[in-house]
Amino acid sequence: MDAASQRPARGRVVLADDDVLLREGLASLCERVGFDVVGQAGDAVRLLELVADERPDLAIVDIRMPPDHSTEGLKAARTIRERHPDTGILVLSAFAEVEDALELLASGQKVGYLLKSRVTVVDEFIEALERINRGGSVVDPSLVQELFSAQRRDDPLSHLSAREREVLALMAEGRSNAGIGRRLWVTEGTVEKHVRSILGKLSLQEDTDDHRRVLAVLTFLESR
Repeated sequence: MDAASQRPARGRVVLADDDVLLREGLASLCERVGFDVVGQAGDAVRLLELVADERPDLAIVDIRMPPDHSTEGLKAARTIRERHPDTGILVLSAFAEVEDALELLASGQKVGYLLKSRVTVVDEFIEALERINRGGSVVDPSLVQELFSAQRRDDPLSHLSAREREVLALMAEGRSNAGIGRRLWVTEGTVEKHVRSILGKLSLQEDTDDHRRVLAVLTFLESR
């Protein structure tokens, strides 16, 4: 047995997409970076069977699947969250569908929504899987921009500065403080100050930093 086969897997994954080529490509990518792909499905019914049988750490789900190619994947994701809350969920979509994304992301931690085009940026895709597996949430940047463009009179983010809104948007994308600092060309210490200010202005109670960050992102997502 070689050294690669002895390495512990990053997590157990099931994949659901009726596009066989995309599904096989995702499986190959996941396995190449250390995830254990324990099942693949071409429709929502088979996906739910796999999750029940395999109890994976992560389910990667196409939002539109047979028979109607409407929101079968989203409905399956909702069922997975209800029946198997410890399973992380990453939904892939060809388009930024705000309402569908909000419904999914409001369901809690260990959840993400990415455009399929984002999969081609391999490092970001793998980082998204790892973040969800650790209990975080991931939001596609294009969805973040759509949410920011929407206005609501009782916007809970109205007290945030322009820079704090930038930081919160990058938090919603799943970036660490260091990653936010690199994107905005500021030090990690400066980002930490902005994050503390954001959490204070949103009146989030003291808790672990990771949990407060998730609450801040959910506040952002629900503010449209």
